[in-house]
Amino acid sequence: MALVPACDEEAMDPDLRAHVQFFKGPLGVIPNSVRTMAHRAPIARAFTDLNVAVMTDYGAGVTPEFKRLIGYVSSHASGCLYCQAHMILASERFNATEQRLADVFDFEASTHFSDAEKAALAFAQAATAVPNAVTPAIGARLRAHWDDGQIVEIMGVVALFGYLNRWNDSMGSALEDLPLSKGEARLRDATGWHVGKHG
Repeated sequence: MALVPACDEEAMDPDLRAHVQFFKGPLGVIPNSVRTMAHRAPIARAFTDLNVAVMTDYGAGVTPEFKRLIGYVSSHASGCLYCQAHMILASERFNATEQRLADVFDFEASTHFSDAEKAALAFAQAATAVPNAVTPAIGARLRAHWDDGQIVEIMGVVALFGYLNRWNDSMGSALEDLPLSKGEARLRDATGWHVGKHG
């Protein structure tokens, strides 16, 4: 059960309601996490702006699809069931192939991820760990494939999901129907995913 109920979309300040419509593109819904942040509109607005900035396609090789897969791997590493469901949905909506969706759980062994992508996903796992597990070797592997700007984009996704993973697990954010259905369809058998406190 959610610690704080999500604000009804129609009850939001009209400017904020318009601002958070961004999320309907990647997710089909305004997430309950954002609707809960809306109890303090500046937090919801700032989070939305950060999300837009992090997930923007800068045309530098860290594609929107790959950013969602990074978000999934980071959320899986943290154990956030809410964000795992959201990111597997978003990865699908941003045209991740069936092979990449099926292999993201074991990306190192997959032929559907490049060496550069594997380095980024391994970095995301290590950067998500508590305590942090990024080693010089993991950093060197990342730098062998990605430039400074690309690394900032990759780390931006990991950091964004660090915020979201803590928010959603601590608040017990209720999963919306569409991401819940994707979690059940794509993650339950592959990883043992369940709705947990997010039902």
